[in-house]
Amino acid sequence: MGIRLKFNLVLTAVFLVGFAIAGWMSYELLQRNARDEILRNARLMIDTSLAIRGYTVSQVRPHLELQLMRTFLPQSVPAYAATETLTELRKKYPEYGYKEATLNPTNPRNRATDWEVDVVTNFRNNSETKEMIGERDTPTGRSLYIARPIQIGNQACLACHSVPSAAPKSMLSLYGEANGFGWKLNEIVGAQVVSVPMSVPIQNANRAFFTFMTSLFGIFVLVFVALNLMLSWLIVRPIQSMATVADAVSTGDFDKAEFAEKGKDEIAVLGASFNRMRRSLQKAMQLIEG
Repeated sequence: MGIRLKFNLVLTAVFLVGFAIAGWMSYELLQRNARDEILRNARLMIDTSLAIRGYTVSQVRPHLELQLMRTFLPQSVPAYAATETLTELRKKYPEYGYKEATLNPTNPRNRATDWEVDVVTNFRNNSETKEMIGERDTPTGRSLYIARPIQIGNQACLACHSVPSAAPKSMLSLYGEANGFGWKLNEIVGAQVVSVPMSVPIQNANRAFFTFMTSLFGIFVLVFVALNLMLSWLIVRPIQSMATVADAVSTGDFDKAEFAEKGKDEIAVLGASFNRMRRSLQKAMQLIEG
């Protein structure tokens, strides 16, 4: 087995180990970054809904107090305002989702589906839980969701949700008396659920991973070729030249030119030593023949 083959085997083995470790580490890092990006998008969306709720309560509803005494306006309800605003956003980004999933909602569109019921039930059974994060399959692909509990923390909310007789008549005419009543103070009645698609960030992460690994492989090929050229030029060719001369000298043929002593590296030192040995051997042969 020649020096070149041994060198290439060791180099390839080291590269494969490094390639596997770099691939695993980069894949994990990119996937983690993709998930963090998805979580940031989801939290941005749910914080946006909270901002809309707060704006509705503090800056919209006070201007409608007199009108609300005569007519119920769903636009003055924080949950309605947040849902309507984010529904407009979904017209451009339909894969994103926002819902105030409620077990017994006033507005039927807010009724919790099967998996949302499980989320709300978990909040009701574990009041210390303030946020849930999970993944689920949707018609548009894998989706990550963040859910936060909707808890009745304001006595004023019960004016519309305690019993039908206490609710505004205009609200009853709009939604009826069958739903959205029987709520209690501090009760968890639902959950804000934001769904964010995972496909785009994951695809970007996979694309970056493929680009990185391809670049890494390309760099290895360049290094492999460069090292082999250097090995051939600086080591293999000089050694082959010395081996040819040594083989000729061993049979008594001193007509071969001496090894060129260039540089001060180990090969040059070896060549100089070989030339001295050759001269000494040649002189000894001449003395014996003389």
